[in-house]
Amino acid sequence: MFNMFFLEIKVDFKKKIDLEQVLNKNETPDASSKFQNLLPISSDKFLKKLDDWGIEYKYFEHIPLKTVAASKSIQDMFLNSNEGGGHIKNLFLRDHKKNNILIITQQDALIDLKELQIKIGVGRLSFASPERLMEHLGVFPGAVTPFSMINGIQKNVILFMDSSLKDFKKIYAHPLVNDRTLELSVENLEIFFKKIDVFPQWINL
Repeated sequence: MFNMFFLEIKVDFKKKIDLEQVLNKNETPDASSKFQNLLPISSDKFLKKLDDWGIEYKYFEHIPLKTVAASKSIQDMFLNSNEGGGHIKNLFLRDHKKNNILIITQQDALIDLKELQIKIGVGRLSFASPERLMEHLGVFPGAVTPFSMINGIQKNVILFMDSSLKDFKKIYAHPLVNDRTLELSVENLEIFFKKIDVFPQWINL
Protein backbone atom coordinates (compact mmCIF):
# COMPACT_ATOMS: atom_id res chain seq x y z
CA MET A 1 0.00 0.00 0.00
CA PHE A 2 1.16 3.53 -0.77
CA ASN A 3 2.90 5.14 2.19
CA MET A 4 0.73 8.08 3.22
CA PHE A 5 3.84 9.96 4.35
CA PHE A 6 4.34 11.08 0.78
CA LEU A 7 1.02 12.93 0.93
CA GLU A 8 2.66 15.26 3.46
CA ILE A 9 5.63 16.19 1.31
CA LYS A 10 5.59 19.82 0.25
CA VAL A 11 5.12 19.66 -3.50
CA ASP A 12 3.98 22.13 -6.12
CA PHE A 13 0.49 22.08 -7.63
CA LYS A 14 1.45 19.89 -10.59
CA LYS A 15 3.02 17.28 -8.32
CA LYS A 16 -0.16 17.18 -6.23
CA ILE A 17 -2.16 16.49 -9.39
CA ASP A 18 0.31 13.74 -10.40
CA LEU A 19 0.04 12.19 -6.95
CA GLU A 20 -3.75 12.23 -7.07
CA GLN A 21 -3.67 10.51 -10.45
CA VAL A 22 -1.39 7.79 -9.07
CA LEU A 23 -3.68 7.21 -6.10
CA ASN A 24 -6.77 7.14 -8.31
CA LYS A 25 -5.13 4.41 -10.41
CA ASN A 26 -4.32 2.48 -7.21
CA GLU A 27 -0.64 2.40 -8.19
CA THR A 28 2.27 2.18 -5.79
CA PRO A 29 4.99 4.72 -6.66
CA ASP A 30 8.45 3.27 -7.13
CA ALA A 31 11.91 4.50 -8.10
CA SER A 32 11.38 4.21 -11.85
CA SER A 33 11.08 7.15 -14.23
CA LYS A 34 7.35 6.47 -14.49
CA PHE A 35 6.92 8.30 -11.18
CA GLN A 36 9.66 10.91 -11.60
CA ASN A 37 7.17 13.78 -11.48
CA LEU A 38 6.55 12.97 -7.81
CA LEU A 39 10.16 13.85 -6.99
CA PRO A 40 11.31 17.31 -5.90
CA ILE A 41 13.47 17.35 -9.06
CA SER A 42 12.47 14.97 -11.84
CA SER A 43 15.09 12.94 -13.66
CA ASP A 44 14.31 14.81 -16.89
CA LYS A 45 14.88 18.18 -15.22
CA PHE A 46 18.03 16.89 -13.59
CA LEU A 47 19.44 15.80 -16.95
CA LYS A 48 18.67 19.22 -18.36
CA LYS A 49 20.63 20.79 -15.51
CA LEU A 50 23.64 18.65 -16.38
CA ASP A 51 23.32 19.71 -20.01
CA ASP A 52 23.02 23.37 -19.05
CA TRP A 53 26.16 23.04 -16.90
CA GLY A 54 28.06 21.41 -19.76
CA ILE A 55 28.71 18.22 -17.80
CA GLU A 56 29.44 15.36 -20.20
CA TYR A 57 27.82 11.97 -19.63
CA LYS A 58 26.58 8.92 -21.49
CA TYR A 59 22.93 7.97 -20.97
CA PHE A 60 21.48 4.44 -20.66
CA GLU A 61 17.96 3.11 -20.15
CA HIS A 62 17.23 -0.34 -18.69
CA ILE A 63 14.89 -2.26 -16.42
CA PRO A 64 14.38 -0.85 -12.91
CA LEU A 65 17.24 -1.89 -10.63
CA LYS A 66 16.49 -2.05 -6.93
CA THR A 67 19.64 -3.74 -5.64
CA VAL A 68 23.33 -4.18 -6.41
CA ALA A 69 22.57 -7.78 -7.43
CA ALA A 70 19.99 -6.56 -9.95
CA SER A 71 22.43 -3.96 -11.24
CA LYS A 72 25.00 -6.64 -11.95
CA SER A 73 22.54 -8.38 -14.27
CA ILE A 74 22.77 -5.55 -16.81
CA GLN A 75 26.36 -4.43 -16.34
CA ASP A 76 27.47 -5.95 -19.62
CA MET A 77 26.13 -2.67 -21.03
CA PHE A 78 28.94 -0.82 -19.25
CA LEU A 79 32.68 -0.97 -18.72
CA ASN A 80 33.60 -3.61 -16.18
CA SER A 81 36.01 -2.92 -13.33
CA ASN A 82 38.98 -4.29 -15.29
CA GLU A 83 38.15 -1.83 -18.07
CA GLY A 84 37.92 1.09 -15.67
CA GLY A 85 34.21 1.00 -14.87
CA GLY A 86 33.33 2.11 -11.35
CA HIS A 87 30.08 0.50 -10.20
CA ILE A 88 28.87 1.86 -6.89
CA LYS A 89 26.86 1.12 -3.80
CA ASN A 90 25.00 3.96 -2.07
CA LEU A 91 24.17 3.87 1.65
CA PHE A 92 21.96 6.50 3.24
CA LEU A 93 22.48 6.44 6.98
CA ARG A 94 21.88 8.50 10.08
CA ASP A 95 23.58 8.55 13.43
CA HIS A 96 22.06 8.74 16.91
CA LYS A 97 22.13 12.54 16.70
CA LYS A 98 19.99 12.33 13.52
CA ASN A 99 22.78 13.52 11.26
CA ASN A 100 22.12 12.30 7.72
CA ILE A 101 25.02 10.67 5.92
CA LEU A 102 25.43 9.39 2.36
CA ILE A 103 28.19 6.83 1.74
CA ILE A 104 29.31 6.04 -1.82
CA THR A 105 31.62 3.06 -2.29
CA GLN A 106 32.41 0.26 -4.71
CA GLN A 107 29.48 -2.08 -5.23
CA ASP A 108 31.22 -5.09 -3.67
CA ALA A 109 32.64 -3.28 -0.66
CA LEU A 110 31.76 -4.87 2.68
CA ILE A 111 30.73 -2.14 5.08
CA ASP A 112 30.64 -2.74 8.82
CA LEU A 113 28.58 0.07 10.34
CA LYS A 114 30.39 -0.13 13.68
CA GLU A 115 33.77 0.25 11.99
CA LEU A 116 32.40 2.93 9.67
CA GLN A 117 31.12 5.12 12.51
CA ILE A 118 34.59 5.13 14.05
CA LYS A 119 36.24 5.90 10.73
CA ILE A 120 34.02 8.90 9.95
CA GLY A 121 33.77 10.08 13.56
CA VAL A 122 30.04 9.83 14.22
CA GLY A 123 27.79 8.04 16.69
CA ARG A 124 25.82 4.82 16.24
CA LEU A 125 24.76 4.41 12.60
CA SER A 126 21.57 2.92 11.20
CA PHE A 127 19.87 2.88 7.83
CA ALA A 128 17.51 5.75 7.21
CA SER A 129 13.82 5.08 6.57
CA PRO A 130 12.15 5.52 3.15
CA GLU A 131 10.43 8.58 4.56
CA ARG A 132 13.71 10.19 5.58
CA LEU A 133 15.19 9.18 2.23
CA MET A 134 12.53 11.10 0.32
CA GLU A 135 12.63 14.03 2.71
CA HIS A 136 16.40 14.49 2.57
CA LEU A 137 17.53 13.09 -0.79
CA GLY A 138 14.35 13.44 -2.83
CA VAL A 139 14.33 9.88 -4.22
CA PHE A 140 12.45 6.64 -3.69
CA PRO A 141 14.23 3.54 -2.28
CA GLY A 142 16.29 1.93 -5.03
CA ALA A 143 17.43 5.21 -6.59
CA VAL A 144 19.93 6.53 -4.04
CA THR A 145 22.80 8.10 -5.94
CA PRO A 146 25.55 10.71 -5.61
CA PHE A 147 23.32 12.89 -7.78
CA SER A 148 20.69 12.98 -5.03
CA MET A 149 22.98 15.45 -3.26
CA ILE A 150 21.29 18.05 -5.46
CA ASN A 151 18.51 17.69 -2.87
CA GLY A 152 20.70 16.59 0.04
CA ILE A 153 22.71 19.81 0.09
CA GLN A 154 19.56 21.63 1.14
CA LYS A 155 19.09 19.22 4.06
CA ASN A 156 22.69 19.24 5.33
CA VAL A 157 23.37 15.65 4.23
CA ILE A 158 27.04 14.77 4.72
CA LEU A 159 28.68 12.99 1.77
CA PHE A 160 31.53 10.49 2.08
CA MET A 161 33.10 8.97 -1.05
CA ASP A 162 35.36 5.93 -1.22
CA SER A 163 38.79 7.16 -2.37
CA SER A 164 39.26 4.04 -4.50
CA LEU A 165 36.58 5.34 -6.89
CA LYS A 166 39.08 7.91 -8.12
CA ASP A 167 41.01 5.07 -9.78
CA PHE A 168 38.22 4.33 -12.28
CA LYS A 169 37.88 5.90 -15.71
CA LYS A 170 34.09 6.08 -15.42
CA ILE A 171 31.50 6.08 -12.66
CA TYR A 172 27.97 4.72 -13.15
CA ALA A 173 25.11 6.29 -11.20
CA HIS A 174 21.34 6.68 -11.46
CA PRO A 175 19.97 10.14 -12.37
CA LEU A 176 17.43 10.07 -9.48
CA VAL A 177 15.50 7.10 -10.93
CA ASN A 178 16.52 3.45 -11.12
CA ASP A 179 15.71 2.63 -14.75
CA ARG A 180 18.32 5.04 -16.08
CA THR A 181 22.09 5.15 -15.60
CA LEU A 182 24.68 7.78 -16.42
CA GLU A 183 28.31 7.08 -17.23
CA LEU A 184 30.66 9.93 -16.46
CA SER A 185 34.23 10.55 -15.38
CA VAL A 186 35.19 11.22 -11.78
CA GLU A 187 36.26 14.69 -12.94
CA ASN A 188 32.78 15.42 -14.29
CA LEU A 189 31.19 14.06 -11.12
CA GLU A 190 33.32 16.48 -9.14
CA ILE A 191 32.23 19.32 -11.44
CA PHE A 192 28.65 18.41 -10.58
CA PHE A 193 29.44 18.56 -6.86
CA LYS A 194 31.04 22.00 -7.27
CA LYS A 195 27.98 23.26 -9.16
CA ILE A 196 25.78 22.44 -6.17
CA ASP A 197 28.36 23.52 -3.55
CA VAL A 198 28.92 20.00 -2.23
CA PHE A 199 32.40 19.07 -1.02
CA PRO A 200 32.59 15.29 -0.51
CA GLN A 201 34.91 13.82 2.06
CA TRP A 202 37.06 11.21 0.33
CA ILE A 203 37.95 8.36 2.68
CA ASN A 204 39.43 4.87 2.46
CA LEU A 205 36.70 2.24 2.82
